[in-house]
Amino acid sequence: MTSQAGSGGASTVPDVFDPGGGANLTRVRAYNERLVMSLVRRHGSLSKADIARRSGLSAQTVTVIMRALEKDDLLIRGEPVRGRVGQPSIPMRLNPDAVYSYGVKIGRRSCDLVLMDFVGNIRLQLHQTHAYPMPDDILSFIVEGIPKLEKMLTEEQRERIAGVGIATPFQLWSWAEETGAPREAMNSWRGFDLRDEVAARTHHPVLMQNDATSACGAELIFGVGSSYPDFIYFYIGSFIGGGIVLNSALFSGRTGTAGAVGPLQVSDKNGKPQQLLKIASIFVLENLLREKGIDPKPLWYSADEWIDFGEPLETWIQLTAAALAQAIVSSASIIDFGAAVIDGGFPGWVRQRIVAAIRKAAGDLDLEGVILPDIIEGAVGAQARAIGGASLPLFSRYLIDTNVLFKETA
Repeated sequence: MTSQAGSGGASTVPDVFDPGGGANLTRVRAYNERLVMSLVRRHGSLSKADIARRSGLSAQTVTVIMRALEKDDLLIRGEPVRGRVGQPSIPMRLNPDAVYSYGVKIGRRSCDLVLMDFVGNIRLQLHQTHAYPMPDDILSFIVEGIPKLEKMLTEEQRERIAGVGIATPFQLWSWAEETGAPREAMNSWRGFDLRDEVAARTHHPVLMQNDATSACGAELIFGVGSSYPDFIYFYIGSFIGGGIVLNSALFSGRTGTAGAVGPLQVSDKNGKPQQLLKIASIFVLENLLREKGIDPKPLWYSADEWIDFGEPLETWIQLTAAALAQAIVSSASIIDFGAAVIDGGFPGWVRQRIVAAIRKAAGDLDLEGVILPDIIEGAVGAQARAIGGASLPLFSRYLIDTNVLFKETA
């Protein structure tokens, strides 16, 4: 959900870092270098001719840039592709080991710290659960976890770390009652600047963004973004959150809260208006399990290793699907989205059941005058928020926003 942990309401993501006299490998790249790397990232691999055509840069300029990027190990050569005439073209791709970044996901029941490589693969990770997040505990997890992970790296790998990206719900003190957290304890987040506190305790640059926005960004970059230039995104965590992608770029709106799907008004099973987050969130399943005398703690141990909780899980899936179907139809009546993407902190088999149930529930609604978008599963999975957070330093130093790439003359 688009709200802030700390005193402000805007994402603390600068356009670029101050290079600060760092090593050549980790300095902020010039715009044209970032454009070339972004095109290669988007398409997987490209030849010099492909890059020149798509970027509008001259062949000579592209040659100079690619030589520099290859020298810095940011690009690596693929196998030559031979055509009918002339010299074979050599596709270039990003070097996964060229750059690493930390991603932090802060949730209301758990926290993750991951080390991600240049192409979005998670190399190392730490995980902890909590009854509710407290500032000092989260701060300790991050600043103590980074040295733990760095002990597993070589000196060269440590020098290639671009920064730390934190994905967190903004206004963590909100909706405390729904998760059983003491309001007084959660109020300790008010005025607590997590980004500044982490930055003061680590030598890495630190960025921060809303967790659901980060997850949506990860889906845009590493998931279905290449297939759908316009989509609405729902991430089902402790609380449901989301994001909006228009013209292949994140759309945050005037105040940065566009895509805050949690407060959307839907009808519950009794026809009573409710906020979407009070129906389609994992804390609701947590409460259903407690009512049946089932320990809900395994929900938070590992998002990929849920067991089938039987009737309470099926009840939650049906309630969630009915509420999300309403939200999707309402959203589609405002913007003609190509897709509604569903993901969350659960295994793929749960996501599959939720999406199937949403499709059925949406078909039972009055769709006259509404063009229903494709209702599809997210491709990134449970770690989307951490991956989105880890992407922040990479884009700040090496890549450019996807909306620039959308204008390429492919």
